Amino acid sequence: MSTVRTRPRGERSRGASIALHTTLVLASLIALFPIVFVVLVSVRGENGWTHPMEMEGFTLSNYTHVLGDTEFLTWFLNSALIAAGTMLVGVLIAASAGYAVSRMRFPGHKPLMWTFLICQMFPVAVLIVPLYNILGRLGLLDSYGGLILTYCSVSVPFCAWMLKGYFDTIPTEIDESGRVDGLTPFGTFWRLIVPLARPGLAVTAFYTFLTAWGEVAFATSFMSSETKYTLAVGLQTFVGPHRAEWGLLTASSVLIMVPAGLLFFFAQKHLVAGLTAGGTKG
Repeated sequence: MSTVRTRPRGERSRGASIALHTTLVLASLIALFPIVFVVLVSVRGENGWTHPMEMEGFTLSNYTHVLGDTEFLTWFLNSALIAAGTMLVGVLIAASAGYAVSRMRFPGHKPLMWTFLICQMFPVAVLIVPLYNILGRLGLLDSYGGLILTYCSVSVPFCAWMLKGYFDTIPTEIDESGRVDGLTPFGTFWRLIVPLARPGLAVTAFYTFLTAWGEVAFATSFMSSETKYTLAVGLQTFVGPHRAEWGLLTASSVLIMVPAGLLFFFAQKHLVAGLTAGGTKG
């Protein structure tokens, strides 16, 4: 008499496993195709857009032209300075606000978080005109500081919400032990809470960096000096009224991806831990 094998709970059948892996492979190919296509166009020379998938005639002329004959390095340094400034200022403000709302019960702490949430609802197009007027009155148009403040106004509300949820997962007994040892509230935050919150801080740092690194609308509207162009503004010079330099655009795009990829590579362990831990408690 034949016996029917019963699969343990959680074990997939062979057909389900094949279907799952096929779906994952297809999803990976779809996700990688735009990146591979951009890389192929960038190494196909000046007319790489016409026959990008041909497996011959590779050249680095687009990269040498971008690095040697354009202001790409200046744009790169400007973007790196603004992104780093946004990351430092944004994380400091968001961490302070998130910790204060998580631990302190002051008048208006709940409306403060709802205000942050409402700020996230406005599209960029709506914010350009009021922010332009504010920066103009403060004398911060066409300046690194003005663009950093603008990016912080966009990224801090989301980061404060995220860090508030992460700080809620840290036991309050740690704060109490800091007070017993004579630490001030800021000393408790800086010496005890910040080291424990490194995964959450890594997530917000990565988010604020990308917010400033790849932003287009604010940089185009607020920066007018060629020496202060960011990458988003500078790359627009490769697009003329009648012709676009696709080879230069794609080569620049590949170079722009490198810093973000390196940042993600070194912070990926903290990113995964921060995203999972921060969502366990609201």
